[in-house]
Amino acid sequence: MLKSWVLITIALLAGGTAVAEEGEIPLLQSGADIKDVESLQRGARNFMNYCSGCHSLKYVRYNRLAADLKIPESELAGNLMFTSNKAFDTINSAMPKDAEGWFGKQPPDLSLMARERGVDYIYSFLKGFYVDKTRPWGVNNLVLPGAAMPHVLAEKQGLQKPVFKNEPDDRGSARMVLVGVEAMTPGALKPEEYDQFVRDIVNFLDYAGEPVKAKRQSMGVFVTLFLLVFFVFAYLLKKEYWKDVH
Repeated sequence: MLKSWVLITIALLAGGTAVAEEGEIPLLQSGADIKDVESLQRGARNFMNYCSGCHSLKYVRYNRLAADLKIPESELAGNLMFTSNKAFDTINSAMPKDAEGWFGKQPPDLSLMARERGVDYIYSFLKGFYVDKTRPWGVNNLVLPGAAMPHVLAEKQGLQKPVFKNEPDDRGSARMVLVGVEAMTPGALKPEEYDQFVRDIVNFLDYAGEPVKAKRQSMGVFVTLFLLVFFVFAYLLKKEYWKDVH
C-alpha cells in the first residue's frame, strides 16, 4: 500500500497525474443465472441484510418475491421483511430522507440498476472497492471513481489496495494509471466464496429489474420453435399454391 502511494507522489511531483476514469477498467464476467432459484434466494437474503438499509426496490413487492423465489411467506416475514410488516408492500429502504447530507447524495433505488448498467457492471463494482484514505469513507472504487458508497461488504471480502501502472499521456508526461486491485487483508469469506456471495446479489438484482425475465426467456424458446415449424408449413403451402404457375 505504501509503495503505491509513494509512486503516486512521485508522479505528481514529476508533473503527472493519477487517473482512474469510469469505464477504463474492463468489467468482470458475473456468471449470473436468473434461472438459478437457489442463487436468487441467497441473493434476496444478502440484499436484505447488507443493502436494504440504504437501497430500496420500489418496483418489487414482498409477496411477489416470495411467490417467484419459492419462499414461504412465514419465512419471508421473519427473515426478509425488515422495513414493513405487510406482504403486499414494496421493498423500501430503512434510510432516513436526510441521507443526502451523510453521503452527498440519496442512495439510489436499485430496482432497475441491472437493466440500466448490466449485471457485469454491478458485479465488478461490488468487487472493485479499494483503500483510499482521501475519500470520506476511506475507500474508492475501480469502476465508479469517487463513489459515495462505503464498502459495506468489507468484512466479507477484506480490504484491497490499488495497483498502478506508469504510462505516458498524449504529451509524453508521466502519469500513474489505476489498472486494478490486489488483496491487502483477508475477509471472512474466501475469494471464491465472496465471488459467489456477490454473484447471488447480482442475480437477485437482475430478477428485481424484470421479475418475468426467466419466464420470458423460456417462452421465447417455444415461440421460436413454433415460428420455425410454422415457416416450414407455410413454405410447403406456398409451393403447393404456386406449383402450376409458370
